[in-house]
Amino acid sequence: MAANPAEWIHNTRQYVGEVRNEYRKVTWPNQKEYVGGTIGVIVVVGVLTLVLGVVDFALNQVLRLVVP
Repeated sequence: MAANPAEWIHNTRQYVGEVRNEYRKVTWPNQKEYVGGTIGVIVVVGVLTLVLGVVDFALNQVLRLVVP
């Protein structure tokens, strides 16, 4: 890291300018895209929850048979 405060300020300004330029290149999704993505995530989470719930129930029943 630079010990000279003037160099530190110059590097900071350069970094912030580069971040600003990259931020301008970002393409944001429109409402239809992010609603579709949100619904997809909710569906995947629901399916995984159901599968893990069934596996948990089955393992619980097996353990009840094994451990009296």
